[in-house]
Amino acid sequence: MVFICIAFVTIGYAQHRRYKISNGFAIGGGLTQFDILTDNFNTTKGNGWLISASATGDLPHKWYNISYGMQLSENTLEITGAEFDEDAFRDTQIEYKLMAVQLSLLFHVKVIPNFITLDLGPVIQYNGKLEMQSSDEENLFVTLAGSETVLAKNLEDISQFNVNGAVGATLGFKFIKFRAQYIYGFTNMLNKLNDQEFNSGAGKSNFKGNQSMLTFSALITF
Repeated sequence: MVFICIAFVTIGYAQHRRYKISNGFAIGGGLTQFDILTDNFNTTKGNGWLISASATGDLPHKWYNISYGMQLSENTLEITGAEFDEDAFRDTQIEYKLMAVQLSLLFHVKVIPNFITLDLGPVIQYNGKLEMQSSDEENLFVTLAGSETVLAKNLEDISQFNVNGAVGATLGFKFIKFRAQYIYGFTNMLNKLNDQEFNSGAGKSNFKGNQSMLTFSALITF
């Protein structure tokens, strides 16, 4: 009896199982839709582009995989402003551009292994200033909540380090996949504007805005 237990039970169940963890690499590109959610002024989401690279650890014994990656994007949005024309102000749309680099750590929940995953995780972002697309619009005005106005160029110097969260889905086959993702900014993207010289005195505003970004991309995996 002891021999049988040792020969079958111990060997059959006590040995450490080994799993083959395979690593993958992906490069891709796609489109973005960007906005800043704020009550300080009126925004209109704009379109942009992205390129990305990521490395994935495929964990066959887990219900999820892990990847870390980087993506570079150029995004646009419009802010409602005003220009002085024929002794009166008229509304106009002022277009801004934002370049951003994002580092992500994503968990990919296996809905259908190797075909469909749900993706979520933190994203660290460094972005440039909110650049105006045309220098001719620098002296236009943006109307803030409370009827205060500022020069359009004063909104360029936003916070450049932001912490975001991402959620989305990936589907496809072994060599090509398609990914849709929503990235929300947890930090106040407009916080730096609160310390600017133009925002002082009795008409001081409390700037607050959170990033809202949709991405649609195609990935080639290796």
